[in-house]
Amino acid sequence: MRATDFEFRHRFWVICLVYFLGFGSYRFDPVNSAVGLAHWILGARDPHLESLAARHVLQALFVLSASLITVAAGIRTWGGSYLRAEVVQDSVVRTERLVADGPYRHLRNPLYLGNMFLAAGFALLLSRVGGVILIVGNLIVVLRLIGREEAALAESQGEGYRAYLNAVPRLWPSLAPRIPKGDKRPEWPQAFLGEAWIWCFALDGFIFAWLMNFRIYFPILWITGFVYFGVMMAMKWQRRRKSRLPVAGSPSANLS
Repeated sequence: MRATDFEFRHRFWVICLVYFLGFGSYRFDPVNSAVGLAHWILGARDPHLESLAARHVLQALFVLSASLITVAAGIRTWGGSYLRAEVVQDSVVRTERLVADGPYRHLRNPLYLGNMFLAAGFALLLSRVGGVILIVGNLIVVLRLIGREEAALAESQGEGYRAYLNAVPRLWPSLAPRIPKGDKRPEWPQAFLGEAWIWCFALDGFIFAWLMNFRIYFPILWITGFVYFGVMMAMKWQRRRKSRLPVAGSPSANLS
């Protein structure tokens, strides 16, 4: 199960499509997942969810949602701190070196595990059908992307990477590190900047769980998404601009 070149190059949009389908499912399943769970928890005692107990149950479920998104942000920030931002967002598989420090001593794909926690958190904000679409769809996309990355790394890194595959789990982390610690140091500022949008989603979720007001939640959600998209496009433009600049000492640089 491997992603195609097109899927990997446009993986951001593929994942966005899964979220779009999940949110769009409210058209044919109007019942929110958290509301459905609250009905199941309270049963016949409060069929219309009008009691204070029902509000507290819903708030607890939305706190759970925000907590899962927080875990996603933490895992992705930890993993991203050992990678450069351009590696995380690159449109091609980067195989020039193997990162085996930090979370990569416990599992091979911490960023994709973070994606799954993010999907689980948002699933409680979608309809029942939408939640299933989001989790299953993300799992399929993640496994296809992992398949492509691992095949490319095995080809470029050889036996060293195959030993890493045998020692470290793919997506379910080991509590104890499976390989010795290396000398790579985390770069936390760039990691937090790269994952700031997920931290904003988590904060937005906690605010919503407190106020229970979608009029506040969705504007913050969409503004955060648009800001992230703008920052990502700006970073890509800057990287392309730098790649086009002549290197000092090259024939083109010496013409000026």
